Amino acid sequence: MPGSAIAQSARQTIGEQGSEAMDRLRNALQDAKNEANAAPVPLPPPAPAPAEKRRAFEGLKRRSADPAMEARARAANEVAQKELAAERERQARLLRQTLGLEPSEEHAIAKAGAELTTPKSWTPLLFASSSMPMPVLRSYAAQLERAHGAIAFRGLPGGMKKIAPFAKLSAEVLRIDPGCAGPACAMRDVQIVVDPIVYRQYAVSRVPALAMVPGDPTQPYCERGDETDAAPRQSARLVYGDSALAGLLDEYARLGGKEEVRDAQSLLGIH
Repeated sequence: MPGSAIAQSARQTIGEQGSEAMDRLRNALQDAKNEANAAPVPLPPPAPAPAEKRRAFEGLKRRSADPAMEARARAANEVAQKELAAERERQARLLRQTLGLEPSEEHAIAKAGAELTTPKSWTPLLFASSSMPMPVLRSYAAQLERAHGAIAFRGLPGGMKKIAPFAKLSAEVLRIDPGCAGPACAMRDVQIVVDPIVYRQYAVSRVPALAMVPGDPTQPYCERGDETDAAPRQSARLVYGDSALAGLLDEYARLGGKEEVRDAQSLLGIH
């Protein structure tokens, strides 16, 4: 066989073998891909039987508690509750001071010192209403501050559930500068109370009215002395009129209450 024919036959044989090898490789890759795609998806583990669940919960119930740990938890909870209550009271006190419903600590200390140097047992209590003109209420507040008096309202404007209108009214009455606005405004050291009981005690039928109250009318009834109970005061003196505090005190003294108004008149400079 000539040499050229041999070479051509060899090349043909090599080509056929190469094609067969490539076909086998492609078939092997396709089979591997098909097997991967056909792999089964793992199923989730079966849910425990009801009996197993019941045994698990019963085991949790039978778990013994640690008394020491429970005691520490209760103690920590009590401390947290007390701290929360104290913080709420502090915030409420600051709000009352800002609105002028309660004197600041500095005012309370100054008032306590004045009461020690000038002892008195009777407090001027002005019965007022939100229907009174604001200039009249502010004038009374300025005079009552000097006489260590207080202002009493029968109820809240808008009802007991609406404290905001009363807080605004109190701030307007006690604010020294009527043009000032905001929590930094200086307030008069005069207590304002809402006390329908004292109105019944003194049988107040109209306002403004003035009574001399034994003790501190701003204290709770349970903290006052025996002479300041909530019983009606049939013999109590009550002065009506839209006049200055000095005029009301003079009228009160004329009706026989000279001893009761003596300290208040002295504080006002009335002799």
